[in-house]
Amino acid sequence: MKIILKKDVANLGEAGDVVEVKTGYALNYLVPQGYAAVGTPSALKQHAETLRQRAHKEAKLVADAQALAARIEAAQVKLTAKVGESGKLYGAVTAAQVADALTAAGIETDKKNVTVPEIKETGEFEGKVKCYKGVFAAVKILVEAEAAAE
Repeated sequence: MKIILKKDVANLGEAGDVVEVKTGYALNYLVPQGYAAVGTPSALKQHAETLRQRAHKEAKLVADAQALAARIEAAQVKLTAKVGESGKLYGAVTAAQVADALTAAGIETDKKNVTVPEIKETGEFEGKVKCYKGVFAAVKILVEAEAAAE
């Protein structure tokens, strides 16, 4: 019997998969528990249409994310920080600071999607920004010493 899985089922498949199982397993367990729906011809046709629409939306989201990644890679984040006598920073550069600098440059991003290496000195570094599932952008981070006020 063909069924459409609504939830992930161990050793069977993931949500959205169309699988063939024994009739008793489908009607006595999977369907009553809400793990699956019976794969009637109309349900299978509707499922195929839903998958087609989802793939179209996914392609648009990936294209938008790739455009955002290109903008991020073209930009350079310039940060200034207080520096001690030895050239080390007081503290470290954080993902939030990089995200704020990108937002100031007109590129909206969340600090949770920014990954930076441990930056505790001035120089040029490279971080990563997650734009979407599987779409990452490298961001150039330039850390400069803050001008001393006299």
